[in-house]
Amino acid sequence: MDFSLSPEQAQIRDMVAEFVDEEIVPVASEIDHEDEFPQDLVDQMADLGLMGMPFPEEYGGAGLDYHSYAIGIEEISRGSGGLGTVVAAHISLAGNMLYEFGDESQKETYLTPLAEGKDVGAFALSEAGAGSDVPSMTTTAERDGDEYVVNGGKLWISNGSVADTVTLFAKTDPDAGNRGISSFVVRPEEDDGFYVEGTEEKLGDKGCPTAELRFDDLRIPADRRLGEEGDGFVQALKTLNGGRITIAARGVGIARAAFEEARSYAGEREQFGQPIGEFQAIKHKLADMDTKIQAAKLLMHKAADNKIRGEDYITEAAQAKLYASEVSREVANEGIQIHGGYGYTKDFPAERFYRDAKLNEIYEGTSEILRNTIGDRLLE
Repeated sequence: MDFSLSPEQAQIRDMVAEFVDEEIVPVASEIDHEDEFPQDLVDQMADLGLMGMPFPEEYGGAGLDYHSYAIGIEEISRGSGGLGTVVAAHISLAGNMLYEFGDESQKETYLTPLAEGKDVGAFALSEAGAGSDVPSMTTTAERDGDEYVVNGGKLWISNGSVADTVTLFAKTDPDAGNRGISSFVVRPEEDDGFYVEGTEEKLGDKGCPTAELRFDDLRIPADRRLGEEGDGFVQALKTLNGGRITIAARGVGIARAAFEEARSYAGEREQFGQPIGEFQAIKHKLADMDTKIQAAKLLMHKAADNKIRGEDYITEAAQAKLYASEVSREVANEGIQIHGGYGYTKDFPAERFYRDAKLNEIYEGTSEILRNTIGDRLLE
């Protein structure tokens, strides 16, 4: 058991942290205010190899291990929660679907430009009536010769309005429940019948467009199906399990940002003739905040370690995502409290951290669903 980073992992951390401090942090407030997709930053991250961190070099990736990838997401999220989601959805969901379930031709054609950062990816699973209850989806894909004809819609799709490649889930056999779901590669610019209905105005996670998509007789070549018909539900679960590690990383990154801002403020703000950090109440808040962050990081790396070793990591990923998500909200909340009235204004980033943190408890498995997952596996 080794709790220290390898020289390569430390180098990755330092490189990403430097980029975040120099390029993301100075414009994070602007991203939050404007809520525009930060294409320039995505292009810069592509140049640094951050848009394909865990994928092999043969497909245009950086070939990093999952510890390094989690560290990268943690640092990016420390700068901007929205940008953390952009990268996590692009890699862990869209890209990983192609890497794990695509054939060699599909990987070369669609994964490589994603890993190189030339294309942006999205993962279209959720619907208005099918969030946690995936088999309730109503989007269908009917075989018609060498094509599938897709009709329906998707909701809450991160990167959905800017994606060049979308991994789409639809029912190829509506009467077969979760065994009737299949997945496909969609190219929005090439495929007629793909429509972006609009994007959500969200509490936080700004800079990452969350889109509603509609499909009207969308025709997809049959050779763009991932795996066999009926494999989609299992593919989605496996993909989301890995994605939960990076949502844990996003939670850790946001919590770190909230903690560091609160610690700095506690050392500068004076009341009753001394910095507020000298008061025991504030010291205890800071102590609890950092302790929770360190525990969340360990759970994140434990899940990553299991994945790297090829061991079962479903429980570990669920625990890491659950705990880091709740810690990010708790730490961000205490950050506002330490800032007092200023924490409730947009003059300080404390309120942004809280808004960005809340999403962690909702997407890629709500805290309630994760507790079910953990509990079921404990009782098996």
